[in-house]
Amino acid sequence: MTAPDAAPIRLVNRTRGALLAERVEHAVAMAERLRGLLGRSELPAGNALAIAPCAAIHTFFMKFAIDAVFLDGSGRVVRALPALRPWRATRFHRRAAQVVELPAGTLARTGTREGDQLAFER
Repeated sequence: MTAPDAAPIRLVNRTRGALLAERVEHAVAMAERLRGLLGRSELPAGNALAIAPCAAIHTFFMKFAIDAVFLDGSGRVVRALPALRPWRATRFHRRAAQVVELPAGTLARTGTREGDQLAFER
């Protein structure tokens, strides 16, 4: 996960000029990717978890719904899934390089959809 003393990383939708998350954690080690959001009681507003590499996710054993955006290598949204409830699984998204998990309602609030260009910024 992102080190606590590192400068915060934001996620912005450049296509819509919208801020999706003020604080993005990155899960890149195998253990981090497998754990994901499991064990958490919520994903606070303004936060996100980016998992890479990742082309499919599940919400088994989770306690809350999330929005998920699958991004290709250039940050373009290849699939946007709003309000993914617990005990669900996504299909494999062949073109996805990573997924960003967001609080449910973020995609609707920002108008984010497939084809949009997202970017991580310090």
